[in-house]
Amino acid sequence: MGLRGLPALVRAVPVLFPRRPQTPTALRPGGAGTLLKLIEQLPPELRARSLTHSSWVDTRVQSYERLEFLGDSVLGLAIASVLCGRHPDNDEGDLARMKSFIVSRASCVEVANRIDIPKLILEEAPAPEEKRREMAANQTILGNVLEALIGAAFLAHGFEQTRLAVVDAFEEQIRRAETARVDHKTALQELLASRGLQPVYRVVAEEGPPHARLFTTEVYVDGSVRGRGQGTTIKMSEQAAAGEALDSSAIGGGGD
Repeated sequence: MGLRGLPALVRAVPVLFPRRPQTPTALRPGGAGTLLKLIEQLPPELRARSLTHSSWVDTRVQSYERLEFLGDSVLGLAIASVLCGRHPDNDEGDLARMKSFIVSRASCVEVANRIDIPKLILEEAPAPEEKRREMAANQTILGNVLEALIGAAFLAHGFEQTRLAVVDAFEEQIRRAETARVDHKTALQELLASRGLQPVYRVVAEEGPPHARLFTTEVYVDGSVRGRGQGTTIKMSEQAAAGEALDSSAIGGGGD
């Protein structure tokens, strides 16, 4: 779908996730902590749903998972729109590489910790204290909850306010992607090193004639495949595999 179709997509999303009419919030766009302010102003039932793990309820529909699904799309659209606006001369490949880094699982976890989502979980998640502590300590869940809260913010405050708040919250990741060549291998190496692990790359396939080879590489962490990528050089395929691993919920912290 081309960019011309995006406004129609944004208008269509509320049909899938109906929301009650809300009084517009008077928030200053782009200020520090804007996303946290939007979260603080969520209706209580939306905020509680955003903090509800699927293991705590009878059906997964009662958990944060639907909001996470929505928030993932809102996050992607917000970042894609700002990258297109800031980089009118970059091609699709450049934009895709930047976006992949900015919205990766590792980036979501970093932002979640920066705006203190663990504290929000400990104080407000609708579960016994032991369950809240387990949830707040699980890095994968922090990324999931952040996306759920972004989805909830979209329903309560609309796309434009949420977009501005998301861009504000992810500005550090955006600048990092804009000012340096995104190095997924280094990012993955650093993330795993903090856990006493290291990635292992294996070329699993080579295709095409000598002048146009296509390599497929898998990256293993603790004996399991966590990412798979392709490229016209081994280094490019390793970067692609590392990028997929960074976006994996398993790399984000294990469990959902």
